[in-house]
Amino acid sequence: MSDNDGKKTLGLRGGARSGNVKQSFSHGRTKNVVVETKRKRVVVPKPGATAAKGASGGAVSATGAKRPAGISDAEMERRLKALQAAKAREVEEAAQREAEEKARAEERDRLRAEKEQKEREQREAEEAIKRKAEEEERKAREAAEAAKAAAAAPAPDDSPRAARAPKEKDAPRRAAVQVEREDRSGRGKKGGDEGGRRAGKLTLNQALGGEGGRQKSMAAMKRKQERARQKAMGGAQAREKVIRDVKLPEAITVAELANRMAERVADVVKALMTNGIMATQNQTIDADTAELIIEEFGHNVVRVSDADVEDVIQQVEDKAEDLQPRPPVVTIMGHVDHGKTSLLDAIRDAKVTAGEAGGITQHIGAYQVQTDSGSLLTFLDTPGHAAFTSMRSRGAQVTDIVVLVVAADDAVMPQTVEAINHAKAAKVPMIVAINKIDKPSANPTKVRTDLLQHEVVVEQMSGEVQDVEVSALTGKGLDELLEAIALQAEILELKANPDRAAQGAVIEAQLDVGRGPVATVLIQNGTLRQGDIFVVGEQYGKVRALINDKGERVQEAGPSVPVEVLGLNGTPEAGDVLNVTETEAQAREIAEYRANVAKEKRAAAGAATTLEQLMQKAKDDENVSELPVLVKADVQGSAEAIVQALEKVGNDEVRVRVLHSGVGAITETDVGLAEASGCPVIGFNVRANASARNTANQKGVEIRYYSVIYDLVDDVKKAASGLLSNEIRENFIGYANIKEVFKVSNVGKVAGCLVTEGVARRSAGVRLLRDNVVIHEGTLKTLKRFKDEVAEVISGQECGMAFENYDDIRPGDVIEIFEREEIERTLS
Repeated sequence: MSDNDGKKTLGLRGGARSGNVKQSFSHGRTKNVVVETKRKRVVVPKPGATAAKGASGGAVSATGAKRPAGISDAEMERRLKALQAAKAREVEEAAQREAEEKARAEERDRLRAEKEQKEREQREAEEAIKRKAEEEERKAREAAEAAKAAAAAPAPDDSPRAARAPKEKDAPRRAAVQVEREDRSGRGKKGGDEGGRRAGKLTLNQALGGEGGRQKSMAAMKRKQERARQKAMGGAQAREKVIRDVKLPEAITVAELANRMAERVADVVKALMTNGIMATQNQTIDADTAELIIEEFGHNVVRVSDADVEDVIQQVEDKAEDLQPRPPVVTIMGHVDHGKTSLLDAIRDAKVTAGEAGGITQHIGAYQVQTDSGSLLTFLDTPGHAAFTSMRSRGAQVTDIVVLVVAADDAVMPQTVEAINHAKAAKVPMIVAINKIDKPSANPTKVRTDLLQHEVVVEQMSGEVQDVEVSALTGKGLDELLEAIALQAEILELKANPDRAAQGAVIEAQLDVGRGPVATVLIQNGTLRQGDIFVVGEQYGKVRALINDKGERVQEAGPSVPVEVLGLNGTPEAGDVLNVTETEAQAREIAEYRANVAKEKRAAAGAATTLEQLMQKAKDDENVSELPVLVKADVQGSAEAIVQALEKVGNDEVRVRVLHSGVGAITETDVGLAEASGCPVIGFNVRANASARNTANQKGVEIRYYSVIYDLVDDVKKAASGLLSNEIRENFIGYANIKEVFKVSNVGKVAGCLVTEGVARRSAGVRLLRDNVVIHEGTLKTLKRFKDEVAEVISGQECGMAFENYDDIRPGDVIEIFEREEIERTLS
């Protein structure tokens, strides 16, 4: 079938303008007529089609749609509605998808525009920075050229021709510069307001004219440019916060806290203000507050104390292979005048005893002796006087072997017992040297027997303690004594590590006029060298010189070597420990910490903590008389011994108070302190300088010099005894009974008495007894015998008595008569 046969279009009447009519054919049979207009498409059933369908067994709904067989009109209508609803949903979903696609397209366009705008701004910012750098470089170059031209230019000519010449000559250059400026100003206007951008910047005229005050450095300008570049490229990258371990002492300033956290001080102050604490950067805050601030900034807190400054002094355990043999340290101890120094002189072949005042040792000395066998021995000589207990204790603490010297003609004495106790407390071996064996009265057996009472059993008494009979005068037994010391040292196997930082003990310290503070140090471990920085007690210094016991200058001192150390900043205390540090700052910090601790201890010891203690202290001070003194000695050990001896002088009524003690000559400052305190100055083996003597004479300050500690202590005792109040003793001299009481005009009541015992004197004191109870104590106003005033009335006689300012007397009372006697007291 051809196309014309399958589809034939017919023109309807009146339909040429309103639309087209199409007739569809299916297999040569016409079904419907479709009419298409401009507004809508209408399906018109062909006349007779319904009947034809009905005839063939089909059904058509009211809407003209074909209804399948077996489907009712209601079911068909429902299906049609469902179909329409599905189509409506499809249309709605299509519209929604179209709207979403449109929104995504708009978002892509917006992001693309923003990216392009950001890149454009970045390029503009980089160009602006580049232009600014070029402008600054050009200005700097022009300034340098102008300065060079000004330096090379000849003297100015004031003539008009000379004034016109440079202008004419430089006209082309000035024109080029003007064009360049106009070009730059044009670019600036195109990119933004150049004048606003340059507002407040440093110009060349301001720089050359000296205006503008403080100028920024080149590094600051570079940092500013870098920040601007980072900001133009999208903002500076946030740096990762560094978490630090902040060491926190008991108290710290705000500035130091900020420094340890690496934070700005202003931020720390702001954090404190946020927590309600108003503090400046120089104020000190406590550790708890600082810990809160540190945690707020996100750092870790490491609590430390002031004592941690001493951690730099490392206590290193020496390895066995580093240890080397060292000489033994031998301390000579015993009672005073038992021949300790004489024995040491005989060993050293020296004459130390001849130089000691009073023939007794009053200083602790350190010497090194080489025996005939070639071995070295270090000897410490300690005083034997009772006042030098601390010296003997110090000698026992640093020693390896104790040689106990006992006189054969004097046996065991109090200081001998004390030396035994010191040796036992230090847990060091002991060798007994029985001295003065050459005297006719020598009895070494008694010495050995007396030592048994103090648990010292010598070898001859079947004990383990070596004993040697020696004579310092004849030299007998000295070789045996040295052999015994060497044997004991060999048993001890003494070793030390010389290849480490030195550590030693101060044996003695003094203030030398020409050399300054000098300390005698016994090196215990390591090696002390010239130039080492050290701390000793509350003092520190650098080794300027080392001098051995022979007065020779040495470069270093190893273990068990006694040396004098020069270079201290002050006089240390005897017994302080010397430690070598790496830097002077560490030594100074440790010394300052120890000084502060000692100061706080002294303040705490002298302070009353409660009101009751304060009142009791004031009461005690009121009832006790004090004798203030000022002590200056030649060495620190002697000053310490004198202070300890003077503190023991006194009783509940009188005591000696040492206002100040020190070493060195008596100075004008000491005299001024003594004059202000009203006390004498005691010099032990020292003298006052010329200015101090003149000041003392002018101000009436007494200066007393001593070289023997016996005399010093005795004189202070006598002076303190003068402060004791005299003892009052009462002697009863008589009794009188009142027989009758008379009233006499202008006198008052007068008692008629009978002296029953002793004597009644006019100048004596009286007590009135009633029923054996004292009701009045006073003096007599009158004592008469008949009508005469008499001085005394003996027993068995009658007399008249009247009391001073007392009239309550009755018959039967007893008058007790006594006399008072004052007796001077002294300190034992």
